[in-house]
Amino acid sequence: MTRFIHDQFAKDYLEELLKNYGQVKASEKVSGEIKEIDVLFTPAKQQSSNIEILGLLGRFAEHPALIEPFRNPASTDEICDCILKLLEVKALLRREAKTNKTKLQDSEIPKLWILTPTVSETRLSSFGTMQQAGWLPGVHFLPDALRTAIVAIHQLALTPETLWLRLLGRGSVQSQAIIELQGLPLDHPYQKATLELVYNLRENLRVNQQLEADDRELIMRLEPLYQRDKEQAKEEGRQEGRQEGERGLILRLLNRRIGEIDALLIERIAGLSIEQLENLGEALLDFSGIADLEAWLNQQSE
Repeated sequence: MTRFIHDQFAKDYLEELLKNYGQVKASEKVSGEIKEIDVLFTPAKQQSSNIEILGLLGRFAEHPALIEPFRNPASTDEICDCILKLLEVKALLRREAKTNKTKLQDSEIPKLWILTPTVSETRLSSFGTMQQAGWLPGVHFLPDALRTAIVAIHQLALTPETLWLRLLGRGSVQSQAIIELQGLPLDHPYQKATLELVYNLRENLRVNQQLEADDRELIMRLEPLYQRDKEQAKEEGRQEGRQEGERGLILRLLNRRIGEIDALLIERIAGLSIEQLENLGEALLDFSGIADLEAWLNQQSE
């Protein structure tokens, strides 16, 4: 039952991470017996160097990609179905190139990345997978003609480079990744958005009555983090409200003391901290004109 919740989370999550680097299509339909590709990614022509922040996932996104994440270990049949989707996409591209009388370049054909939480050596061996130089352990490539790799998330090293893929793992692998996500700097471009998606996943799981052990563990792991962030958001809201109130009071006092203040000075006052606003409230009692306010603000920026 919860597999569909996790599937939707994976699609939303990958779209959020990749949308700045190209075109992302989730649940893209292909011909045949109406199969859906989980994520079809086409990189922008001018690729951003910032994609390196996504580590291993960023490497996948350097070229056109089909990304198929699985909540449960991908079975042999499921892996074959993914390869069939890739072949159908390739056939479609060949037909389009023929219609347009152009040559289909190898670089235009997507590569398939199958993300599975775990996979057995027997299954990997049955597909003839191999390691490639320059790639991390856990990324198992099929023969070159198939343009496919099976990513065993549980085998990925615990490094920042693999974080964004380990968040799609299960059990302790996903829990560890969430801890690392929480520990990222607050100004990290993907921390806030990813946490919101993870918390949304938590809410969707909470209303489900048929939870697996992994899902119950995930909810328990997220609960203290969620409550902490919730309280932090409330506190930030209180601080912002206090700062806004203090700023409004100071502006009213300044208008009475030295007359109307222009927009540029109001903008500078808006950038002051609570402590600076409180200091300005005391200092303005000695102001006799706009020049005194300007001099005081200049001192704050020194």
